[in-house]
Amino acid sequence: MRYDSDLLYRPPGEWKSYLLQCTIGCSNNQCTFCGMYKEKKFRIRPVEEILEDIDMARDYYGPGLQRVFLMDGDAIIMKTQELLQILQKLYQTFPALEKVTLYAGPRSTLSKSPQELRQLHEAGLSRAYLGVESGSDTVLKFIHKGVDAQQMLLAGQRLVEAGIDLWVTVILGLTGARGEGGDWEEHIRSTAQMINAMKPRHLSAMTFAPAKGTPLGEEVLAGRFQVCSPDHILEECRLLIENLDVDPLHFTSNHASNYLPLKGGLPEDREKFLSLIDQALAGKIQLRKTLNRGI
Repeated sequence: MRYDSDLLYRPPGEWKSYLLQCTIGCSNNQCTFCGMYKEKKFRIRPVEEILEDIDMARDYYGPGLQRVFLMDGDAIIMKTQELLQILQKLYQTFPALEKVTLYAGPRSTLSKSPQELRQLHEAGLSRAYLGVESGSDTVLKFIHKGVDAQQMLLAGQRLVEAGIDLWVTVILGLTGARGEGGDWEEHIRSTAQMINAMKPRHLSAMTFAPAKGTPLGEEVLAGRFQVCSPDHILEECRLLIENLDVDPLHFTSNHASNYLPLKGGLPEDREKFLSLIDQALAGKIQLRKTLNRGI
């Protein structure tokens, strides 16, 4: 396989997927908390190269491949006709293929019409991962997400309406312990409100972990942004779970960045989740060490 570097990123659930690089880096690449693509200059790979890579993958893996993840950070930005070519080639090359998934940037998603998104789904685009991070305009502006809350909501709604299985991620602790990035309760309540209106099938709540070399990581090192305590993060998670009313919703908060791993379904596991959080806040459950990104 041909990759632009050894640093390959994909969602945790795509660990069994063949990683097909369609874009290099991220089209926004301005988020202050994210260091995944800071060393990459964004570009879209020629579709001819991508189709050649699919043939290479057939030679390497054989015809039984079942899952493919389209890298890098925003493959949905490609021209719709090129994505359709890629999807057609994948399903023709791998008869057992079940899912093709990708990261979807909100602006790139909004650049496509609802009809284009439906075409992609009908051609076999199974799932999109959308980094919502927050439903708060204040927080989205603070982290340089590149869209406001209404645009983010519309991007998610369009993916859902197209029939694409939507997996959303949000980040606890983005406002900081001193409220540098905004009011934490407004961050959480507006995030829950957005998720309720968006109606994704999956939601993952991660915890802000400062990454070296990122703008927000440098703010932490300089003492201008204070990371939230574990108890504060648990309080944010509790408030989020209390205010979610999507039914059904596959909920996870078991990323390496999370102090208390939670995984299950809402609304049926709500009381269990809240009880576990309360036990952790009372010191009855030991919290785990979280992701260390070099700060």
